[in-house]
This record gives sequence, structure tokens and C-alpha cells, in this order.
Amino acid sequence: MSAEQHVLQLCHGYDAPFLDCARQYAVLFRETEYRVTTVYLTGSPDAAVEQGSASDEVIFLEHDSKSIRGLKLGAIRDIRRIAASRKFSFCIAHRSKPAYVALLGTRLPVINVHHAFGDYARRSRQLFANLFRHRLWLLGVSDAVRDDIRRCLPGWPAHRIETLYNRIDVQALQREQLERNASRIALGLPAEAWVVGNVGRLHPDKDQTTLIRGFAHALPSLPEGSLLAILGSGRLESKLRMLAADEGIADRVLFLGQVPQARRYFKAFDVFALSSDHEPFGMVLLEAMAAGVPLICSDCGGGREVMGDAGWLFPLGDASSLARCLTEAAVGLSASREERMASRLIRLFSDSSARSRFFGLIARWFG
Repeated sequence: MSAEQHVLQLCHGYDAPFLDCARQYAVLFRETEYRVTTVYLTGSPDAAVEQGSASDEVIFLEHDSKSIRGLKLGAIRDIRRIAASRKFSFCIAHRSKPAYVALLGTRLPVINVHHAFGDYARRSRQLFANLFRHRLWLLGVSDAVRDDIRRCLPGWPAHRIETLYNRIDVQALQREQLERNASRIALGLPAEAWVVGNVGRLHPDKDQTTLIRGFAHALPSLPEGSLLAILGSGRLESKLRMLAADEGIADRVLFLGQVPQARRYFKAFDVFALSSDHEPFGMVLLEAMAAGVPLICSDCGGGREVMGDAGWLFPLGDASSLARCLTEAAVGLSASREERMASRLIRLFSDSSARSRFFGLIARWFG
């Protein structure tokens, strides 16, 4: 092994959450012989993005979305040129388009990280993956995503389709998070209210319908003046407002809109509730855990894996069960549950925990 080796990381763009995805993988190589070059196919050069990428080198190719549809010939040429500029050991590609470009533009082994369900549901993607299976390895951000890929690619050996959880820089995030009073002032929340928080798009996938109904059912048993604060925007806002009015709780449900850097304000909540109908992972759960906020999560996808036994789980779409969870959470977070949450965050979802898992996979795949 040479004194210095290079890793190519390829991302479609740096819109949230993919700037942090790039960071997550780049920091795995800190204090190693590897040097990371991160390439963004789309997006203009940005100093903040360059710093946030945590990479030794950042390249902005500045393609627009239209130019990387179809055959993506321009992006393939650019990646071929970059790959020839130094001796890369392998490539990490996030999502399907960057993997397509990496496989056609280089001869490198490619680790394709998948952040969503259904990436190999299409026959064309299955055929492409099988064509390049001799130098393609697949990672899901949760066991739920991994198992979805394995179902779509039944002929693949299971050890070539593995899980590496998303993670956070726990200490950096905790330094960034504002304390309870400051968070409430920033969000315009009353100082004394008991607040249920939710952060996410106002979209059917996030199922805030069940959340509002569950909160309405629980409200008579919750502390006086309790509120549901929903941070996010989307096409369902008017329908969700109407639902809150129909449930008689319009004054108890606050739609706070899109809040930049919402993870800074999680300490404003007394409990965090994620009601998604399918969740590949659930980064907001990690952000709530870092803030020490009790968790309630629907029993679906990766969210269940993230929370484990550290919070309350309710059946998908079951407003009555969600109401019972809210009522229990209002009693307070037990010391044992709080300890489990803090331990789980460090043990499974920190940068340091991911490093040993990742290099174990590299040794098994490429050793």
C-alpha cells in the first residue's frame, strides 16, 4: 500500500441532505492514508459547500439537471478526465445517477450509497446493476433500504448489499443546538407550553394527517395549553390546516413553515414525533436524540431502526396508538430511556462508530 491513496466521491448536487452525506463519508478517511476528492455534478462553486464537504479536494462540474439526464455524456467525460488525474482506489457514488456516471466514466470499483426505497424497482436499473456487478457494491442507509435492494436484486450475494447507517457529528451538532428558551424565542413558541414537534415536508409520505388526529385525541390528557408545532412547507398545508380546524384544534396546531437549520431548535420541543408512512432512515430522529428530546415514531422503514427501544413506537396510521404514546411521553422521559437514547446515538449513529464498520466492509470487499 502506497503512502497516500485517493478516493473519488461523486454526488448529484449539494442540496440538503446531500452536502451532509458527502461530509459523512469524507470524514471516514480522516487520519488515514486516503485523500478524498468530492465531485458535485450540479451546482455552482460555493465556499461554504467546499468547507462543509470535509474533503481534501472539492470539484464543482456545474452541470444543470437537464444535462445529466439520459446518457449524461458530458458528465461521463468530466469524470473520466478527473479519474485519470490521479490514482483513485475506488469511488463512492450517492444515488443512482452518480453511480451510472462513475461506472461508465471510470474503471474503478464503485460503492453506490442508496438513500431511498425503490432504487432498483425498475427493470432498466436492475439490468444496469447486473451488467456492472463485478465492480459494484451497494450500501443502504438502513436495513430497510438494504432489504429492499436485496429483494430487487435476488441473484446478488447478500454480502455485496450491506447497510451503513447515516450518522451525525454528535458533538458538533450539540454545540450548534440552542437551549430551550432561546429555541422557543427563535420559533415564536410560548415558554411554558408543552410542545410536540414535527419537522418535515407537508407531503403524504410524512403523514402529518395521522399526527394531527393523534394529537387531537390525546389533547384532553395532555398538559393544559399543549401545542403541536410543525416545521416545514408543502402542498398539503391547506388540507392539514382544514383538518386541524375540523378536529377543533386549529389554535393548538402551529404551522411554522420552512425553518432554515431547523435542527438547531429541537430543544424547543418536549417530545418529537415522526409519523412518516415510509422512512428510509430518519435523520430528524438523530437530531432530536442529540437534543435529548423524547421520541415517538411510526413503525415503518428505517425510523424503527434508528429509535430502537429509546422511544415510543406506534403502528403506521394509527392515530389512537399515537395518542397513547403522546400521553405517556407527557409524563416525562425516564432516566433509563434517556440513557438508552444517548448510548444508542453514540454507539450506532456517530462518525466514529461508522468508521470501523465501513473499513470492515472495505477489507471484506476489496481485501
